Amino acid sequence: MRRVVIVDPGSGNLASVRRAVERAAEAPLQVELVREASALHGADAIIMPGQGAFAACRAGLDALEGMVGALYEAVRVRATPFLGICVGMQLLAERGLEHGETPGLAWLQGEVAPMDPRGLEGEALPLPQMGWNGLDFAPGAHPLLAGLEPGDHAYFVHSYSWRGTASNQVLATTDYGGPVVAIVGEGNIAGTQFHVEKSAATGLSILRNFLAWRP
Repeated sequence: MRRVVIVDPGSGNLASVRRAVERAAEAPLQVELVREASALHGADAIIMPGQGAFAACRAGLDALEGMVGALYEAVRVRATPFLGICVGMQLLAERGLEHGETPGLAWLQGEVAPMDPRGLEGEALPLPQMGWNGLDFAPGAHPLLAGLEPGDHAYFVHSYSWRGTASNQVLATTDYGGPVVAIVGEGNIAGTQFHVEKSAATGLSILRNFLAWRP
């Protein structure tokens, strides 16, 4: 039986993520919510949700003794499939600029910066970006997007977004007063700015693809 661990940095929608993972599973699956670094040993896949501010989420992760090192060992050394959700995705960046500058895990290129979305007349659009937005991607561009079509909608809630990312690490974008990075990834690492657990059929498809992913 495959074992999936959901890392709890103290700021994620853990119960909803767990239910969504269990619903997406097409085979028996052991799903664990974890706060101990040792729990990552033997995991077949790792998910890290996050909500709120970048700095607070990073502080919560750092407060888990040995977790950052264990994540590096599991994901970067042993190549365990990893999915970050919302701020859990943002932490993959080199740094976040919310409430000052906070180092990220620096697993992917770029930084998380304040959004400044503008309408057709140059007017400021409301923040946070909250609601359902269509995804823009090249069909077949990545296994996590299998079965989805450009324009399929996902649920976003955020005021900060990724910038300076290498083009080959951007798997999908959305539009909110301009292009916004929606999914990033490279190798065995992926992250969604939107909440897959709140994104209905689109989110379940991505989770189902993640559980089947063998990068």
